[in-house]
Amino acid sequence: MRRAGLFGVPRVRPWSWQAFLLGLVVVAMSAVLQGICVALGAKLYFVAFLPGLFVLALVAGVPAAAFATLLTVPLVWWAFMPPFFQFTALTIANADSINLFCLLAVLLIGLADLCRETMTIIRSGGLKPSGESAATNPQ
Repeated sequence: MRRAGLFGVPRVRPWSWQAFLLGLVVVAMSAVLQGICVALGAKLYFVAFLPGLFVLALVAGVPAAAFATLLTVPLVWWAFMPPFFQFTALTIANADSINLFCLLAVLLIGLADLCRETMTIIRSGGLKPSGESAATNPQ
């Protein structure tokens, strides 16, 4: 693992087995947290998974976060959408929840990837100024 340079966050190589194992751990921890939320009466099926996906994409990269996203959808469908612990046909509302989760997951993973790339640029010394700026170009 390497240090990212932002608050000492360890980084994992994106296609390593450690990244995918971390993805599995994040999904399991999020499922436990989601189970607690459901026990307290929350009906937001994916609420506990989105922050975990963002942090996972920031630490382990896009492939591990995409893997965790693909693992999350059938897990939530099976464990948290009524009837619990069985696969049944999706209602329109449940299908919309899954679609919205996929959209938010793509946006959060993209944002985390941009943050990860920005940390890499900053760690390497930042952007080097070129001789000219587009704002001062006389054309």
